Amino acid sequence: MKTDYILAISGSDILSGGGMQADLATFNRHQLFGFVALTSIATVTDDGFEVNDLERPLFQSQLQSLKEIPFAAIKIGLLPNPDLAEVSLAFIKNYQDIPIVLDPVLIFKENQDGTIGEMAETLLSFLPYVSLITPNLREAEILSGETITNLKDMRRAAERLHRLGADKLVIKGGARLDKHQAIDLFYDGSEAVYLKKSLLHRNNNGAGCTFAASIASAMAKGQTALEAVKAAKIDVYRAIHNSNQYGVKQNDH
Repeated sequence: MKTDYILAISGSDILSGGGMQADLATFNRHQLFGFVALTSIATVTDDGFEVNDLERPLFQSQLQSLKEIPFAAIKIGLLPNPDLAEVSLAFIKNYQDIPIVLDPVLIFKENQDGTIGEMAETLLSFLPYVSLITPNLREAEILSGETITNLKDMRRAAERLHRLGADKLVIKGGARLDKHQAIDLFYDGSEAVYLKKSLLHRNNNGAGCTFAASIASAMAKGQTALEAVKAAKIDVYRAIHNSNQYGVKQNDH
């Protein structure tokens, strides 16, 4: 039975630009009913931004509470440690008949502690079980082992990730490859499509969360992966255009 229920497995952004706050705002804009299984709670201290992981039993209990709900799609965001990732992977294996979009958030790990290699290995184990992944350039480099300095390198990294098990993926280029355009690459093993939008010099906090949530929302409503990615590219451009000091902002236009 097709429903309008969609799940975000993600962390909370205390400033509400990204995380589950961005996921729920995106789901709502797509007229979907959003559920959340929270993985972490962020706080802002005198020392900066801190991510506080939930304990495994509590996280596991959240997913157990949702096991009977007939979701139309699942979006996975911040998995703060391999332990919670393992629980998430076991959960999504029961939902192989619906779209599952993974935003493999790794950069905060690279900045905060030494578990980046372990998390990358853990996230690679998700690839056979998700419909599409949305790494940014640095995350694509970490996961694929490829260095990306141009569009040819981006294509090589996409091909490598596909060989590692990613059915479909979109690598987000951001501002690193072109100072005038944000160039993303969609790849499904045969078709490679470059998606371009002019760069906006505004606050883009939460753009990655919004992008993945928008893709999951569109796929929940029956769009193909490429259609969903193209629509999400436009959604994110608008969200960045409307951003405030805390991050991207949804609108209805």
